[in-house]
Amino acid sequence: MQIDKSVFRAYDIRGKAISENPQLTAEFALELGKALGTYFSRKGRTSIATARDGRLTSPDLQAALINGLAQTGIKITNLGLSPSPMFYFAVCQSEFDCGVIVTASHNPKNDNGFKIVDNGAHSVWGPELQNIYQMIIDQDYDLVSQTSEISEFSVFDRYKTHMHNELDIKRPYKLVVDTGNGINGPFIEELLSHPNLDVTVIFKEIDGNFPNHPANPEKEKNMLDLSAKVRELGADLGLGFDGDADRLGMVDENGKFYTCDLLLMLLAEDFLSRNPGETVIYDTKVSKVVENEIKQASGKPYRYMTGHSLIEKEMHAKNIKFGGEISGHYFFGENYFGFDDATLAAIRLLNLLTKSDKKVSDYFKDLPHVFVTPELRIDCADSKKFDVVKQIIKKFENDYNLITLDGMFLDYNDHTWGVCRASNTAGQLTLRFESQTQEDLFTVIDLIANAVADFPELDAQAVRDLKDLF
Repeated sequence: MQIDKSVFRAYDIRGKAISENPQLTAEFALELGKALGTYFSRKGRTSIATARDGRLTSPDLQAALINGLAQTGIKITNLGLSPSPMFYFAVCQSEFDCGVIVTASHNPKNDNGFKIVDNGAHSVWGPELQNIYQMIIDQDYDLVSQTSEISEFSVFDRYKTHMHNELDIKRPYKLVVDTGNGINGPFIEELLSHPNLDVTVIFKEIDGNFPNHPANPEKEKNMLDLSAKVRELGADLGLGFDGDADRLGMVDENGKFYTCDLLLMLLAEDFLSRNPGETVIYDTKVSKVVENEIKQASGKPYRYMTGHSLIEKEMHAKNIKFGGEISGHYFFGENYFGFDDATLAAIRLLNLLTKSDKKVSDYFKDLPHVFVTPELRIDCADSKKFDVVKQIIKKFENDYNLITLDGMFLDYNDHTWGVCRASNTAGQLTLRFESQTQEDLFTVIDLIANAVADFPELDAQAVRDLKDLF
């Protein structure tokens, strides 16, 4: 069979599952199952958990995946429908030592994918994913004559118990939750059950067509229904989950949307109240306002590479107990396993917000005003994107203060910066800019737009057009 190598991305496997020529088919999933069963068995793993999200193609892909796994003899447990964090939680239980979930997270409805984790729910990513790809190409499988038996198991009660033990809601609080027709719809009300919480859930029916809006709370346009419902009900807070419930976004009591790095800021301040002096890790696109607030809260800010797997690995390597990304992933190592969990993020945020009578908006009113752009993505071929960023870096490295751990973070002055990096999950460059003055913001936008313009195939005008937002 033909395998499109491009679906083996930096952190997971992701591609088109519904199209004239789908990249992810039942045939692909069967071969992937054979490769994963072999890969994990060679590492000494004996028991694998599998699960799926609510996408239209997930049942067929999971069934074929399990068929392939069974041919390797590894013990298989089907967890069924599961948010990604609950699946990770399951893999951290004593019954399992690895796992794979069928999900494409927040991607459009025609996409699907596979997230693969090893013992302790540590991501299998990067070179290891490429090794698995090569195993499929080489048909390098260890197959057995007696296929595995498949059992079914629900980890929900254990996960719910853990979440309920985390809940510490100090006062009556009205909450609206938008699960965006994603996987958390059937679970979230029970997970947030507490005498002081009045929870209304919108779009809670799982529907792989995502008929109301994309299940991606990073984008303000996807939170408009949530904002309207918060205002309608006079709620204290609105929370939005993505398709597989590993990302969380927020609107305040007025329905005002906040970027996910500001939610990260609140969670960081809460973490540092119990762990003064500890490090908080975050990705390269996070606001300097957040960096400065972490310092004010006696924490050590650590700007690092973008990517779920990269941040999780760095947290474990350096024993960092909290971190997050502007995309809405929040990672918890304090009394937890170190992976990203949007339900736990919601709970710890609610615990913080109900400690006082302050409104959500009050937590942000004293922050410095900044001019900040949304994240911009411009097309750039997968085969060229990393080289393009290297060439852009060369244009600035002698004259500006740069951080080049993950693309280019151009530190223009104390309150102004711009980011240009290659996406690890798509053929795109991602850019973002921030300043406390419009003049400096426009200066740094023009600097990077002019560098982008040296590549005719790139849309430099889209970068310049960010100025029209102000």
